Amino acid sequence: MKYKAINANVKVNGQAILDVLNVSGSLKDITMSILAENGMVSLDSKEWYPQQKLLNVFTYLSNNPGGSETLYGVGKTVSENVKFPSNIKDVHEALSAIDIAYHINHRLDGKVLSDDKTKETEENIGNYRYKFIDEKKAEIVCDNPYPCDFDKGIIYSAAKRFKPPESVSVKIDHDKGESCRETGGSFCRYIISW
Repeated sequence: MKYKAINANVKVNGQAILDVLNVSGSLKDITMSILAENGMVSLDSKEWYPQQKLLNVFTYLSNNPGGSETLYGVGKTVSENVKFPSNIKDVHEALSAIDIAYHINHRLDGKVLSDDKTKETEENIGNYRYKFIDEKKAEIVCDNPYPCDFDKGIIYSAAKRFKPPESVSVKIDHDKGESCRETGGSFCRYIISW
């Protein structure tokens, strides 16, 4: 198993799983088959499902041709559809809110893991740790169990949605020098600029 939940009791919002199906393209039938093998035949966007079952799908997708692009697309779609904290004003706030959104859309032992008002999150499921670099650059360190390309899609989509109007594009560099989860590291570092 390539991707493994940090805690076996973590559950993910059903909408995220439906997003995986919606962007899995030519792999949609096999993705549905893998979900069915994992006991998820009928999905409801308002229900909660074991994270490991979604990670099993990601493992399969990553091992197929085009898997990297599919996982990137899934991350972008999930970021467009997940519940983000209210009142985000700029790209820095959006990038720092990814961790809060991650915790809002996951549960551990039935408990909601983030409070939108206080911005406090529970630990033990991994994180998206934001760091301000300058007005047009930030860093996010991911130590969650999701694939690198999936996280890159999430980060890109959030940055693109909230970048300043005068910024033409968003660039994300996956710094694999110190650590990369794809090669057994405990985290991945992304540098985002716009």
